[in-house]
Amino acid sequence: MIAVTLAPGKEKRVNAGHPWIYRSEIARIEGDPPPGALAVVSDHRGKLLGQAMVNLRSQIAARLLSRTEETIDGAFIERRIREALARAARSATGPGACRLVFGEGDRMPGLIADRYGDLVVIQILTAGMERLRDEVVGALRRVVGPRAIYERSDVSARKLEGLELRRGFAWGTADTGVWIKEGDVAFFVEVAAGQKTGFFLDQRENRQAVKRLARDRTVLDCFCYSGGFSVSAGAGGAASILGVDISPEALSWAERSAAENGLAGRCKFVAANAFDYLRALDREGRRFGMIILDPPAFTKGREALAGALRGYNEINLRAMRLLDRGGILVTCSCSYHVDAAVFLDMLRSAGADAHREFRLLELRTQAADHPILLAAKETQYLKCAILEAVN
Repeated sequence: MIAVTLAPGKEKRVNAGHPWIYRSEIARIEGDPPPGALAVVSDHRGKLLGQAMVNLRSQIAARLLSRTEETIDGAFIERRIREALARAARSATGPGACRLVFGEGDRMPGLIADRYGDLVVIQILTAGMERLRDEVVGALRRVVGPRAIYERSDVSARKLEGLELRRGFAWGTADTGVWIKEGDVAFFVEVAAGQKTGFFLDQRENRQAVKRLARDRTVLDCFCYSGGFSVSAGAGGAASILGVDISPEALSWAERSAAENGLAGRCKFVAANAFDYLRALDREGRRFGMIILDPPAFTKGREALAGALRGYNEINLRAMRLLDRGGILVTCSCSYHVDAAVFLDMLRSAGADAHREFRLLELRTQAADHPILLAAKETQYLKCAILEAVN
């Protein structure tokens, strides 16, 4: 077994519950671990901290998988998946969709597993979980009993671990276009070509908030992707919905969902750059009763934070100008490096620049099936602020 010993004082964060160990925190390593190898981790006095998956190619050199010495095998993976499935908002069956495994939040670093009906989609992000891929697939088959398992390990984070990108069926075959339901609302999801694993499951509870607030409002949904917020607003009784996204393919999925829910007459979708479109609407003097902003992450690293905040400020400023008095702004950020305090400060600045006053009705986060480790703030990334225009 590979042995990792931390430098003096570097065990405090790990003892507090954080699962990551950085290269700079390691005093010595016994053995020559290949990427993803299991290692016993101890503090400088020799006290056991747990077992970790080690990859010295990454800044995060070790990710704790267990706090004890135990066998890491298919039975271990199955047990962890069953524990994850027992947490809030999760089910192994039904027409709906949920996140089954959320990486560190479920003590499975580097593994994402989502269920869309009877199709499971996995994403493997670390070399350690890559070595356990067969065990993961087998455990999901036993615990969930899906029709097929599709893999979306095609994200750039794998390159940081020295892994190649991969996409395709990990087990079985099925149509990659599926229908799911959130309550009484149906959505079309394309797991092979869509973003993330096909749908933004982390926004499920925020879509329900939009549905609750949308009645009789004219709605503008920017960065609308496949229409999750748009269709939810329509189902909530919005008078009209205008969805904007740069991807014509995503908009074709949005149109399918709108039609399936009897909303084709109230939903219009436009393929455009949302920044440019907001500027054009501002010049035209258009007004809306609800505006939704759910942009992609503007930064993947702290070094680009200033530029990201300029982008967030611009779209929120323009949206604030377009709101009716009493209008609702639902504005989101999935950039981890933009934390809630920074996000709210940006919104205050945008409101001042727009010469508008707002009430903060709610500050929401990711859905309950994306559990947050108290000791690992990295597991909480989504911010969703709901504002009401006072003047």
